[in-house]
Amino acid sequence: MRTLYPEIEPYDQGMLDVGDGQRIRWELCGNPDGKPAVFLHGGPGGGIVPNHRRVFDPALYKVLLFDQRGCGLSTPSAGDLGTDLSTNTTWHLVADIERLREMIGADRWQVFGGSWGSTLGLAYTETHPERVTELIVRGIFTIRGLELRWAYEGGAAHLFPERFAEFVAPIPVAERDDMVGAYQRRLNDPDPLVHGPAAVAWSVWEISQIYLIPRPELIEKYLDPVFALPFARIENHYMVNRGFMTDGQLLHDADRLRDVPGVIVQGRYDTCTPPITAWELHRAWPTAEFIVVDDAGHGFDEPGTAHHLIEATDRFAR
Repeated sequence: MRTLYPEIEPYDQGMLDVGDGQRIRWELCGNPDGKPAVFLHGGPGGGIVPNHRRVFDPALYKVLLFDQRGCGLSTPSAGDLGTDLSTNTTWHLVADIERLREMIGADRWQVFGGSWGSTLGLAYTETHPERVTELIVRGIFTIRGLELRWAYEGGAAHLFPERFAEFVAPIPVAERDDMVGAYQRRLNDPDPLVHGPAAVAWSVWEISQIYLIPRPELIEKYLDPVFALPFARIENHYMVNRGFMTDGQLLHDADRLRDVPGVIVQGRYDTCTPPITAWELHRAWPTAEFIVVDDAGHGFDEPGTAHHLIEATDRFAR
């Protein structure tokens, strides 16, 4: 069973001005002369963490990781209610990825993304297939209406009823037919006594579903409204706007992936992004390898999932 590579530190890092008043925090790790790759984090709004560096062989890859607009160390932070999110869309992020590719001088590179990162990876690759050597996606999410209804309107509640009760608690009964819209109003309310509890409730609901075996220690940091607000506010912004796409767009446009080698890795018991979407992506992109991990949930570092992701990056490195 393959495990994550040892911890490493970036060999270069900085901030890139991408316009619209946005500065993107980026880092490079691995081998400066290695195969170029870009890691796309989840959320949206999750930010990068050190373990994200560890799915690539550092001797063979030159990996760029970055905090997407408004999150992590990128500025301005969505945790500031004065931050305008109108220039934080899927297509702004796709353009940012292109600017970052040009910044490091890569003509083509491997794209790796999980959860929301799979959404963004698909959007980028369908827009710029000529720039992608391979696409590796995990925990597939295409931000369709049926996926949002599962996540926020009661589908997943059948598995996590006590957590879903905490999620709906801040919302009056009369508004619960549109949970995403109800949360949008509260997450943008200037009163900390409104947006703070809403950010915590949204974020805890999200993080509670990540792992097949619960990890309560991961929930702790999301109980801090300061930490939770940028994550919740960005994620809700994308859900309200349906990813700034037509419903099913990423699956409809999957024919643009036909010449891109790919791997789809999906946890069987992933309750955040259930396997049906990964299966439908595979049907739309049949040349990609399709792997279901029977003892995994949504987490990228769960043993079976990590094994297959690292096998894929190792194979493509060669």
